[in-house]
Amino acid sequence: MGPPHVQEVPAVTTTPQAVRRASTRRSTTPPDPARGLLPAAEPVRLLDPAGTPLPARADYPEPPAEALAELYRRMVIGRRFDVQATALTKQGRLAVYPSSRGQEACQVGAMLALRDTDWVFPTYRESMALVSRGLDPVEVLTLLRGDWHCGYDPAARRTAPQCTPLATQCVHAAGLAYGEAYQGRDTVALAFIGDGATSEGDFHEGINFAAVFKAPVVYFVQNNRYAISVPLSRQTAAPSLAYKGVGYGVAGEQVDGNDPVAVLAVLTRAVAHARAGNGPFLVEAHTYRMEPHTNADDATRYRDGAEVDAWRDRDPIARLETYLRERGVLDGTAVAAVAAEAEEYAADLRARMNAQPTVDPLSLFDHVYAEPTPQLVEQREQVRAELAAAEQEGDA
Repeated sequence: MGPPHVQEVPAVTTTPQAVRRASTRRSTTPPDPARGLLPAAEPVRLLDPAGTPLPARADYPEPPAEALAELYRRMVIGRRFDVQATALTKQGRLAVYPSSRGQEACQVGAMLALRDTDWVFPTYRESMALVSRGLDPVEVLTLLRGDWHCGYDPAARRTAPQCTPLATQCVHAAGLAYGEAYQGRDTVALAFIGDGATSEGDFHEGINFAAVFKAPVVYFVQNNRYAISVPLSRQTAAPSLAYKGVGYGVAGEQVDGNDPVAVLAVLTRAVAHARAGNGPFLVEAHTYRMEPHTNADDATRYRDGAEVDAWRDRDPIARLETYLRERGVLDGTAVAAVAAEAEEYAADLRARMNAQPTVDPLSLFDHVYAEPTPQLVEQREQVRAELAAAEQEGDA
């Protein structure tokens, strides 16, 4: 018997190219699902607290000089408006006023990043943003005066009523933005959010809907460190609120909210991202509320003066003014002119707010129900009778 037959196996020729291809196949890892969604590890900053420019960034180019000059002008007027509105509460002309002093870069920068055709969904703290957008300040303060409506025409001004319930505007913004995109318009909706509102269900529902349907929304979180008296550390353990978008597939970024140049640069990119059909974008601005939550709040119960003083040194207006003076965009004459304009603006507001509005007490019963209930009719007639009796006493 001969030797067993051994089948000859052809030799395998291995080339360097084949080795590289095989190595590449073995080392390939699944794509990172968070790629392109994660914010920067540190807030974007283009000016240091003293107003000195930091190295330029290709991802966030500096806005044009004329845009920064307009940003400065509106911030100065906005702060003067805010101070005047705070004074009006002490005079009894406003029922309540939530100040946004210290957050001027966020309030005004957001408005300059938008077109007039875009929509804004404000919270109760965005009065400064609305007057910066060009709304009549008396109309903006109408709701805070105690009236039953917001004072301005939301459809005409493409500005929703200031929202007192936390985070409900997140859902409204998502729905409107989706509807605009569905009809082929390139409208962007910007929703202002406080840090406390990110703990509300409506925030998560709104951002999830916007992500799934690629609604062109910018969710702008002004993290001013406190949800009334609750510090951020009691709101979340996340490294940044901007990270909350990752779980919904939403790109996010964090920015120094007291750096006006960086705020405008980041929001300009966020709005462009949404307008291009890439879906929503979440921006967190690290800022600080210098005044109490409202005129009815005692902020000394939950924060000390040293903390407030430390943030006062990061004043966004002083920061931008220093930078623009160094660049030759502003000089003493221009700064004085803006200050005079702000004083004139405040004087006009003060004069018009001092005029007593004409109010019909019976309007209290309007729009409670589509069809008034018997109890409501009874109450209205009771008030009508009391008013008539008071008028007769006055004539006697």
